[in-house]
Amino acid sequence: VLSEDPANYRDAPTEAIRQVLEQETGAKIPKGASVPTDNISWIRMGTTVATNALLERKGERIALLITKGFKDLLFIGNQTRPKIFDFDIKIPEALYEEVVEVDERVITFDESCKMTKFGEVKETSFGKKVIVEKEPNAGEVAKILRTVASKGIKSIAVVFLHSFIYPAHELKVKKIAEDLGFASISLSHEVMPMIKVVPRGFTGNYISLLVNFHNSHNC
Repeated sequence: VLSEDPANYRDAPTEAIRQVLEQETGAKIPKGASVPTDNISWIRMGTTVATNALLERKGERIALLITKGFKDLLFIGNQTRPKIFDFDIKIPEALYEEVVEVDERVITFDESCKMTKFGEVKETSFGKKVIVEKEPNAGEVAKILRTVASKGIKSIAVVFLHSFIYPAHELKVKKIAEDLGFASISLSHEVMPMIKVVPRGFTGNYISLLVNFHNSHNC
């Protein structure tokens, strides 16, 4: 069944269950009527809603907030070339509509490196140390987010360097965004808590609202 077909049914999962029960029991179940659950012990649902949104570029309008100085990081990517001898490389269109730099910076700490003069050394939950060179300014972040919101964008993805071991800065931005009423907020350290900022950034917020809407209306 189609994920959305309002002319024929209110929600796809219920319609699919209705059709399966009719086929297996032979009992006629009118569309829109309550579905009997006597013969149901469990339900497993699969959908291509998210995949279709990506392929058709029908995801949410999204703004990317990234560490200052790395505005083009996800555009550059990791420079992988699937067709190494191709002279006409097609660069995929970015999923985010806006990219905004946030003046914050965290540096990984090395005992042999004399960089403590650049900021405060802090312990992380991973047993590693980082140097917090620049804390994000709450007022500046709020101003940035208000500008983003004024353009009608209600989803943001936050991608800061080394956030997978020191997420405090991303969490600070999330709190400000929540207070300003953003509908969907994706933090890279939550989506993919692993090293390498580019993969964390690519796994963002583009389809979150769509999937959440689908789940809330069909589950």
